[in-house]
Formats: sequence, C-alpha cells, structure tokens
Amino acid sequence: MKTLLVGVGGVGESIASIAKSRPWVEKIVLADYNKARAEEVQAKIGDPDRFPVEWIDASKPELIEEMARKYKVDLIMNACDPSFNEAIFDAAYNYGCTYMDMAMSLSTPHPEKPYEQCGVKLGDYQFERAEAWEKKGILAVLGLGVEPGLADVFARYAKDHLFDEIEEIGVRDGANLEVRGYEFAPNFSIWTTIEECLNPPIVWEKAKGWYTTQPFSEPEIFEFPEGIGKLECINVEHEEVLLVPRWINCQRVTFKYALGDQFIGVLKTLHMLGLDNKEEIKVKNVMVAPRDVVAACLPDPAHLGDRMFGKTCAGTWVKGTKDGKPRQVYLYQIADNQECMEKWGCQCVVAQTGFNPVIGWDLLEHGVWKGKGVLGPEAFDAAPFMAKMAEYGFPYGMQEM
Repeated sequence: MKTLLVGVGGVGESIASIAKSRPWVEKIVLADYNKARAEEVQAKIGDPDRFPVEWIDASKPELIEEMARKYKVDLIMNACDPSFNEAIFDAAYNYGCTYMDMAMSLSTPHPEKPYEQCGVKLGDYQFERAEAWEKKGILAVLGLGVEPGLADVFARYAKDHLFDEIEEIGVRDGANLEVRGYEFAPNFSIWTTIEECLNPPIVWEKAKGWYTTQPFSEPEIFEFPEGIGKLECINVEHEEVLLVPRWINCQRVTFKYALGDQFIGVLKTLHMLGLDNKEEIKVKNVMVAPRDVVAACLPDPAHLGDRMFGKTCAGTWVKGTKDGKPRQVYLYQIADNQECMEKWGCQCVVAQTGFNPVIGWDLLEHGVWKGKGVLGPEAFDAAPFMAKMAEYGFPYGMQEM
C-alpha cells in the first residue's frame, strides 16, 4: 500500500511510526505545510526512501491530487485539523482513491436555536456526497481515529456480540495525565479541542433524532478502569453521535468527556474573550484568526511526551439486554504514556489515536474490510479489528458494570 499522509503533527507522526514495521506498507509520503516538521519526523523514523517528505498546502485540492498522482498512492490519509477535511476529501474523490480521516467535516450551529436544534452537522458535507463516491466505486472511511474510530468499533462489536437489544451507547473519555513544567498544556490539538468543546454538544435519541444542548451539559461521574478512577464527564460535540445511529439500532447516543475544572475554565475564558474565533480578524494590518494565535502560544502536543505522566482511557459504555437480562459493559483501551514513549517515541494521546487508522489500512489492504461510498467504522465487522489490537500493542479491555 502507498499512502499520502497529509499532516505530520503528533498524530501523523504516530501513524508513520506504528506503520513502519508493517511490510505491506510500501510507502508513506510525509506531507505537511511545515516541511521542517515532516523532515523531523522522517529523521526520527529513518528509511527516507520509504518515507519521503513533501511540502503541501492542505487547503488546495489540486496540490493534493498532483502529489497523489506523483506517488501513485492507493490511499489519502487526512491527519490535519478538520478545517481541511473538505479539500482533502474532495481531492481523494477527484484522484479516485480510498480516503480516510479521523474527524469528520465541521458543523455550523443553528442560526436561531443553537442549543436546541442542529444546523449543519458534523459530516454532513461528506455524507451528502456518499452517492457520488458509491457510483464512482471508491471508498471514504470517516472518523477512524480513537474517538471517533475505536469507540465506534466497540459499539459495533457490542451490537454483534454482547447485546440482543441496546438502550444507550455512550462514549466516555477520561485520563489521569499530568504535563509537568507548564501551568496549562493540552495534550491534543487545542484548535480541535476548542471546536468540539465550545460548539453545541449533540445528542441522538430515537424518538427525537439529533438535537443540541448547552456546552458542558449533563455532568455525570463515571468511574474509569485501571486506577484512573472517578471523573466528572460532560456533553461534548463529537462524531460518534452522528455515526453510531446510522448503523446501530439503539435508543440514545451520547459523547461525554472528562475535561476537568481547569480546562473548562480556560475554554470558557477563551470564549468570553472571543479567542475561540476561527475566522480571521485584522490586528495592526495583519489578518489572523484568534484561535490560531492561541494554538501558537501553547506548547506543541507532539513535543510534550517527555513531560507527560499517567494514562488515557478511551471507551464505549453500552446499556441494554442480553438473554432477557439487563446488561451494562464498558469496552475500553488504556494507553500509558511511558509505554508509548518507549515503544513509539510518541506521547500516549497521539499514539492511541494513530494505531487505529493503521489497523484500518491493514484490513483494507488484505481485503478483510471492503466497501464503497462514504462509511463510518460501524459499517465494518468489528471483530477482525479488535483481534489485531493486541498485535499492534494496544489491547482492549472490557468490564461489566
């Protein structure tokens, strides 16, 4: 398989590092707007013939198409912030190859009732083009990171193997990570975190369909396994809520994230000051997006691994019945930062995200997963994916609740 990897930040690096040991990975083109960053990753991984470096502007589909043709790639992997999704998605369609991302196209809140009704939903741009992809006979796999991605695989596995009827599917994410040496240092893209945490959270109910709520709504205490413990989780806008109901019959779908009081306080302050704005404004004759300034002021998550300590947990809680009896389970994956640094040279949040697309590539390359059109992880058999997790160094766990 030849892959054009568009975006070589922390997650892009982890994807390349995890894929390096797979002999069926013929070539991964490390393409980024910051060519020096791509060269840094290439030097760290080695094997420059197999991991060539290219400069790219991910906002320009024609440049992506040109590079795909240059290397005759089989798959375009989008590892950029989701603001670039439409351009990269369209480039893959025009070129005519498989596309994969880890977060869907962005939403736009409802103009009059943002905290009650949906406007443009996550992934609407992509799903509106599903018929065209299917007619062309090519495949776009949306949301195959950890959340979305692995969480959706867990949901499909629960449907097929653990439940007869499902009442609720709830993705729950928590960690006990500490970044030493900084008063505030997010361990994932702050641009994406602002987007998903300050947008109106979305919930799905069979009787109501998709609807929105206030940010940070419906707090609950969720006990995470393996020593992470009890954390408060709140509603966040996330792709799983848009994906799961398309393929899995259930009554309700939610996504809740354990942000912590400090993080919530920072996000509320950024919003109050308008620093969450992703549109450019004029500052002393320079056009700049306030959110980009915030990101530039914070440390790069890709370089925080040696200062991070603890574990991160991604998982899917499912409530329903099996053999006529009530059942609740939590399927999860826990990544320890020290172990990820030792194995991959990447911090645990990006490593936990990056292994999932590589397993997806593996299953597509070997014909285990097949399809055409625009599909989420729930559209594929989950068992082969989960069988490979331990082999890739990221075993899953399950606890009855």
